[in-house]
Amino acid sequence: MSVLASTSIAESAPVERGTQTRVLIASSLGTMFEWYDFFLAGALAAEISKSFFSGVNPQAAFIFTLLSFATGFAVRPFGALVFGRIGDRVGRKYTFLVTIGLMGTGTFLIGLLPGYASVGIIAPILFISMRMLQGLALGGEYGGAVVYVAEHAPNERRGEKTAWIQTTAVLGLLLSLAVILPCRAILGEEQFTAWGWRIPFLLSIVLLAISLWVRTRLNESPEFTRMKEEGRTSKAPIREAFGEWRYLKLVLISLFGMSMGQTVVWYTGHFYSMFFLTQMLKVDGSTANLMIIIAAVISMPFYVIFGRLSDRIGRKPVFLAGCLIASVTIFPIFQALTHYANPALEEAQKAAPISVVADPAECGFQFNPTGTATFTSSCDIARSAITKAGLNYRSVSAPTGSVATIQVGQATVESYNGRDPDAAAKAKRLASDFGAALKSAGYSVGPANPDNINKPMIVLLILLLALAGAMQYGPIAAMFVELFPSRIRYTAMSLPYHVGTGWFGGFLPATAFAISASTGDIYAGLWYPVALSGACFVIGLLLLKETKGVNIYSFGKSEGGM
Repeated sequence: MSVLASTSIAESAPVERGTQTRVLIASSLGTMFEWYDFFLAGALAAEISKSFFSGVNPQAAFIFTLLSFATGFAVRPFGALVFGRIGDRVGRKYTFLVTIGLMGTGTFLIGLLPGYASVGIIAPILFISMRMLQGLALGGEYGGAVVYVAEHAPNERRGEKTAWIQTTAVLGLLLSLAVILPCRAILGEEQFTAWGWRIPFLLSIVLLAISLWVRTRLNESPEFTRMKEEGRTSKAPIREAFGEWRYLKLVLISLFGMSMGQTVVWYTGHFYSMFFLTQMLKVDGSTANLMIIIAAVISMPFYVIFGRLSDRIGRKPVFLAGCLIASVTIFPIFQALTHYANPALEEAQKAAPISVVADPAECGFQFNPTGTATFTSSCDIARSAITKAGLNYRSVSAPTGSVATIQVGQATVESYNGRDPDAAAKAKRLASDFGAALKSAGYSVGPANPDNINKPMIVLLILLLALAGAMQYGPIAAMFVELFPSRIRYTAMSLPYHVGTGWFGGFLPATAFAISASTGDIYAGLWYPVALSGACFVIGLLLLKETKGVNIYSFGKSEGGM
């Protein structure tokens, strides 16, 4: 304890306003770059698939494009290990420069890669290689940004200072739209699809140059410098962080009691809500985008507000409040989205519920988000038609061997066996009869009526979800830093964060859609974020310790001799 007492907060943390500002800007630029690339990848997926995967049919090309993005998510934890180790062994600043350099290079080179028409199979291989390079670099970027800011911040303001990094997600979204929309408008759809989509990737070189220039002007973290001078750096941070139970336990608690819940709530509010509005409620994409952007911009200052609040009352109560609020409000919020975005659909579902009456043995697992799967049983064909329309249904058992039927209120539509010789004609008949039954029952078979969309209420509902996410995301960076000693901090915090982000969060849309498609309930997929956020609340409540007030500088010293 003598070592702890001998280290004062004032002498450990430089608090000069100019230094802190430069540190925040340098760190935030990298994470903004991360989100800029993320939103580019999603917004331009259709154009990318046509360029690099044109050797297969369009639907398969789109699937491969999505899988390539999933690959970038999947390799992030490995990047966390690689660059976390370097950050704890060599230094924060050096690793900082390497990760943003690799990330920026990968993003820029995607804009230069030859297409499938030029080099064949080499094109998708090069594209996936760039996505993997980006994923590896991103695995070390966030941890480096958080550690670097935290090790320059005074203990009593660490929640506020690190929360600034979290606001960059919204800035990255806005920046990507500020580049994509003008390019698309100026060039037109044909030219933008042919080659103009490359411009946003190429322009990233400007952001990379600015980021590198700012970061090269900074010094090494004072905490790491002191630690290195005193010979307290870890010789094997990976083995120490994950091979010793005292630290592995903290890694597991931070994964399941922090990162898991925070990620699924944030992704539900910002990404799954978009999918739900456009695919389930038939709101046009531009309108849905605009409403989510407005909610995101309004929520942006609350990351810092909740970070500052955690400096006063503690990290744990602010974070757990976000978990609990999200767990109990996600279902009501999404049901309210249906009410305010497509009231005609809501009324039709109440007045004329849809049922599939079929032999249970004929009903398989319904997961066809891209429309490429082929269904042959009459049950699967009936359920596929309903799922494709984004509608609720319930299953009713029928005698063995009977042909499935769809009941829309009082109307009955017969399905067919996909192996029948005249299956093509029956498919047209099913589509026509099912569409007529829906229209007769009051279902909107086309886009949601713009005049009936209550845009202010939808923005408010999405904002409520975003604020629950901000309550978690605001203080979480400081919580990660304060859990681990300086010698293994970069490594130990990066892995659980990126497992949560890349795996629990990255696969949320597909998992939630699979649950909804298999059950016939458009809200059933919400059990995924609700269950994980609820589990995170319980784990955090029981096992997570309050870290507010921890002196991370003396903490590092006290662990140095272990």
